[in-house]
Amino acid sequence: MALSIKTYRDGIQFSAIIQPRSSKNKICGLRGESLKIRLTSPPVDGAANKMCVKLLAKQLSIAPSQIIIVSGQKGRNKIIRIEGMDTPEFLKKVSQSNKIKF
Repeated sequence: MALSIKTYRDGIQFSAIIQPRSSKNKICGLRGESLKIRLTSPPVDGAANKMCVKLLAKQLSIAPSQIIIVSGQKGRNKIIRIEGMDTPEFLKKVSQSNKIKF
């Protein structure tokens, strides 16, 4: 399966599955049509959401303000929007830094 990415106004939107309390922060591949992200933060008081935004911002070399968690603030399954980035650029940056093939 491939990551399902939707074009949204001036950016993209995709689904992600978050695994909190992991041993390290890492984008580790795909699960179905979602990006799987492991985080060291516990899912308490939005800590995992903040860590997710921080990790994605670092991996994509963008400002954290360009990343919005559209839905799933209190669950593992999230819809994430990246503003100011297109699909080819997103796939290139994620695959280069994490050795993931799309």
